[in-house]
Amino acid sequence: MRRAAVSRHLSSLSSSQSHHLNVPVCFTANISHTQTPKQSLLDLIKSCARRSHLLQIHAHIVRTSLVLEPIICLQFLSLVALSPLKSISYSRRFFDQIAKPTAFQYNTIVRAYSISDSPEEGFSMYRDLLRRGLRADALASSFVIKSCIRVSSLLGGIQVHARILRDGHESDSRLLTTLMDLYSICGKCDEACKLFDEMPKRDVVAWNVLISCCLHNNRTRDAVSLFDIMRSETHRCEPDEVTCLLMLQACSNLNALEFGERVHKYIEEHGYDGASNLCNSLIAMYSRCGCLDKAYEVFKGMKDKNVVSWSAMISGLAVNGYGREAIKAFGEMQKMGVLPDDQTFTGVLCACSHCGLVDEGMVFFDRMSKDFGVVPNIHHYGCLVDLLGRAGRLDQAYQLILSMDIKPDSTIWRTLLGGCRIHGHDALAECVIGHLIELKAQEAGDYVLLMSIYSSAGNWEKLTEVRKFMKEKAIQTTPGCSTIELKGVAHEFVVDDVSHPRKDEIYKMLDEINGQLKIAGYVADVSSELHNLGTEEKGHALSYHSEKLAIAFGVLATPPGTPIRVAKNLRICVDCHNFAMALSGVYNREVIIRDRTRFHHFREGRCSCNGYW
Repeated sequence: MRRAAVSRHLSSLSSSQSHHLNVPVCFTANISHTQTPKQSLLDLIKSCARRSHLLQIHAHIVRTSLVLEPIICLQFLSLVALSPLKSISYSRRFFDQIAKPTAFQYNTIVRAYSISDSPEEGFSMYRDLLRRGLRADALASSFVIKSCIRVSSLLGGIQVHARILRDGHESDSRLLTTLMDLYSICGKCDEACKLFDEMPKRDVVAWNVLISCCLHNNRTRDAVSLFDIMRSETHRCEPDEVTCLLMLQACSNLNALEFGERVHKYIEEHGYDGASNLCNSLIAMYSRCGCLDKAYEVFKGMKDKNVVSWSAMISGLAVNGYGREAIKAFGEMQKMGVLPDDQTFTGVLCACSHCGLVDEGMVFFDRMSKDFGVVPNIHHYGCLVDLLGRAGRLDQAYQLILSMDIKPDSTIWRTLLGGCRIHGHDALAECVIGHLIELKAQEAGDYVLLMSIYSSAGNWEKLTEVRKFMKEKAIQTTPGCSTIELKGVAHEFVVDDVSHPRKDEIYKMLDEINGQLKIAGYVADVSSELHNLGTEEKGHALSYHSEKLAIAFGVLATPPGTPIRVAKNLRICVDCHNFAMALSGVYNREVIIRDRTRFHHFREGRCSCNGYW
């Protein structure tokens, strides 16, 4: 009935018009008798919600030559390009039928391509606009930059940037913000910062893009400092929800608990604490800073806990060594009727891996697809390989990788290599290195793990061969680095560090700690040293690892009984693990170390990992 009514009104209005302009009206109840025929047609196009109506309107404007009317043509193009009825192929065919497209019509098609599956076509249309001698306005430039962002086209962005300067749009802050985003994604942080400095007016969106740029380009400390700078008397720009999300991400990366608590307070003071995405990020931040009690406090206070909330809590419990609690939370999640997703199962399998729950992990992996319809991805297989590898079932883990439907990536081979290091399986480790070489994905850390295996086995000849190979290929290892936050300032240490202004006090404190721990029975584990030295020399070489310097600074600079929180960019070595465990008992200090893969909570001479890492 409705389609017939549309046709009837189209015919009626076509015959009743008094000028060349024939205007259809589909819904007479919505059209005022005082409207002009052109306005009636424009309203009809705006209200069109069905493809069948769209086709009728298209036929009408072609039959009546209204396709020559720029305003009607533009409105119809917007309908087919940007509305819920959008079709990029239909839009392009319609656009190609326009004899002399206007700049506004070009804007519409460029914008449509920027959000389509063919964003590179947006740049082609922008170039065609210029070739026709039309002037690109700020909107067109903004849309084409978004197309460049979608395909990470730095060259295209530079060309558009030059055009922006030529056309005098360098004062358009929104346009420059979009361009900043492109430079950020393409790793050109300095160019993005320069654009920011040149902006005549910086709103919160521009600040957020700058912060995001710092995060994407490993300038996390710079990102954190911007939170206070933007709020200063000079700039007076209040952070919004997006700023807070970015700050929480930065705090997670830096293990900056004190700053994260400041951001949390800001969120509460500005009424953002009801936003589920911020609550989920707070759970993740507190978990990543080893502060599970506060993560749970946020989780418990949420009114509507979605799958992301549950997954964040489960993952937080898992990486902090509370595997059975994570599995219990998974059960509670099911009782609440929240269906798990792939991220949930990554957390559950991670929990099983960190606690050595092999049989439980195999059951959960099997249930994923059978009971919940979640197809295992490379991360789930990686967790299972890690679980089997840590448990010493290395051959089973290797066969699992070979039998996967998914092509193994470098990460999963590296996971197996870690298991080889734990159990000293040098033959399989060499095989894994071979697979990494095939993928052209071998890294310095892989060879370090292999050398560690040879070192534990006392195979100094092969270790020397690997070291020689790395030297010939100029393969540089990543220096170990440990960070501790004190009063909002991150203090960073490397092995044998002498750059800290309190270095003399730190080394004196570390020597004192070593003396106290030796009295308590601590003996350096020299298996972590990769050089063929005597036992005493190896012990000395291990004495000033970055973790130990950071812990010594924590003991020196904080009151007795204060927890010491350290973040390490690499896996903690066995000796540093034993050192922290002994110190927690002798000095009655809780020591929390986050290494590359998990947390270690040291209390009263014990670790939450129970020696399983």
